[in-house]
Amino acid sequence: MTRTKKGVKLIHLLVAQRFGKNRHLHIQYQPACYMSSKSTASPAACPDIQPLSVLEEMKMPFSRALIGNFFQDQPRLGNQFLEDSILQSYLRRHLPPVVLKEASQDLGRFGQRIVDELDTLGRECELSPPHLEHYDAWGRRVDRIITCPAWKKMKEVSAEEGLVAAAYERKFSSWSRLIQIVKLYLYTPSSGYFSCPLAMTDGAAKVIESLGRPDALQDAFRNLTSRDPKRFWTSGQWMTERKGGSDVAYGTETVARAQADGTYKLYGYKWFTSATDSDMTLTLGRVEDAQGQIIPGTKGLSLFYLEVRNAKGQLNGIEVQRLKDKLGTKQVPTAELLLDGVKALRISPEGRGVASISNMLTITRIHNTVAAASAMRRVINLAREYASKRFVFGSLIKDHPLHMQTMARMEVKARGAFFLLMETARLLGLEETNMATEQDQHLLRLLTPIAKLYTGKQAVAVISEGLECFGGQGYMEDTGLPAILRDAQVLTIWEGTTNILSLDVLRSVMKSQGQVLSAFFASAQEKLEASSTIPTLSKSTSRLLQALENLKDFTQKAGMRGNGFMELAARDFAYSLAKIYIGCLFVDHAAWAGATESDVYCAERWSEQDLCPVHTAESSGCYNTDAVSMDRQLVYENSPLLKGKL
Repeated sequence: MTRTKKGVKLIHLLVAQRFGKNRHLHIQYQPACYMSSKSTASPAACPDIQPLSVLEEMKMPFSRALIGNFFQDQPRLGNQFLEDSILQSYLRRHLPPVVLKEASQDLGRFGQRIVDELDTLGRECELSPPHLEHYDAWGRRVDRIITCPAWKKMKEVSAEEGLVAAAYERKFSSWSRLIQIVKLYLYTPSSGYFSCPLAMTDGAAKVIESLGRPDALQDAFRNLTSRDPKRFWTSGQWMTERKGGSDVAYGTETVARAQADGTYKLYGYKWFTSATDSDMTLTLGRVEDAQGQIIPGTKGLSLFYLEVRNAKGQLNGIEVQRLKDKLGTKQVPTAELLLDGVKALRISPEGRGVASISNMLTITRIHNTVAAASAMRRVINLAREYASKRFVFGSLIKDHPLHMQTMARMEVKARGAFFLLMETARLLGLEETNMATEQDQHLLRLLTPIAKLYTGKQAVAVISEGLECFGGQGYMEDTGLPAILRDAQVLTIWEGTTNILSLDVLRSVMKSQGQVLSAFFASAQEKLEASSTIPTLSKSTSRLLQALENLKDFTQKAGMRGNGFMELAARDFAYSLAKIYIGCLFVDHAAWAGATESDVYCAERWSEQDLCPVHTAESSGCYNTDAVSMDRQLVYENSPLLKGKL
């Protein structure tokens, strides 16, 4: 047989193998021309395959895999300011017209910058987390935290956009703080969690301002609130030590030794330091007296300011032991630090450290609420966009009533979180411009921990539900969606867990001798009176009034039961305050002349739940002595720890 005939025979054999019948696993494979990159035809019998085309295929070193011609369209991020109806209506209702016009133009522009630039940078921060370089090539200890270019760019953007500065320039008087919070609300889900150092930067600026901006801190304040990227500083927050985070009175072991020049040197070990690549930080320590003695407890703690690096760019007596390996917020450098003679400046009166950081906690807890509310909004907006593209069971999922019902329930929760955030920001703006009434001040003190604890828990639940809206794609890391849930879990932990914040709510009640509760009841009553005359809101208002009465009844009973009783009821009490006040904000907005049918519907849906769970639980005996004993027995049943130890 000639070489030519052998070649033709080989070609026919290849054709048979490529397009003939394949009995393997009893599956018949048909020619699949419709799957090629140039064809979108439906599956059908292919025309006769010419041997030459097979030879051409054989010449290709790599061929496109035949994987089908359907690809699901992904959800697209739109301008989050222009697409947020409740944000638009809230600003129209509350802002003066001149302020509204200028702020809306800036927010619309910023919303588009998020789409065009920042969301991609945020994703790069997620995909390129920081890492620690202990030594340089020549063996020198450098402890260099290396972050990606996108993280550095976010710092520049934060300065350019005035994400901290806007609150302190007071361009719009008391509305400046609210407008800053709105801008952060748009930015945070796309920030690659650069919003975390911004929270602490804002908190540090607030502390320095509250201390009267002393001369020694003037440069620091200007840097923290600068719009110049070359000058802008971020701040860390170094409070947590090995013994614990929230209980700083017991857990803080760092000691401060006075120096001849009036500064101090700090010695200690910080177990968890956020945004460790920042320029400066605030931290707590115990001042040693001349005999080397310290005062234990809260009374021994003072607040210190320090710069992370000296003028030569070297670490200021700091050794970075390791970066933390966290569930989420992997974009943020978080480290364990050894403080070995750190040069610092005491900025609080001696023993007044905890009192001096209270303003920082107010700010960082509000930022936590921003992150929670904005994450809920983002996952819902992506899910509703996806619902208009995903076709299943004969229609788009937006046309399946059950799916819309699920998303509507998510939307109600997200709007409730938004209203609580805006109210807290509004009150803070009034306080910062000396325009707050006594009632406003008490309400701000109460709502700040409530907003943080309640929205943090909401966010985890709503975002988890949101991932279900994408089916299996919601579980795939390369979509970026799982990161939203992982990052949200920190919101229930950072700046105090739910139980710790619930106890802080009780502390605010006791410390104010009940005045914060009086302010709460007065404000809620005012809002409900405005809606009580509107027929479409009568049912919602009636339910909220009843819940308010139940809460009053509970507080009167609790006053005769002692501190132990209230501590056990603290979480349910805080939830009741949150649910009732959010409901009041819903009906108050729905009573506005510019409100929509959806606003009324939201108020109705919100008020259908148990608005006062603390009253319900107390009526069921959840806080009595037997319940305390049974709770412990239930948790430790069959555990060896129960016998003789508890």
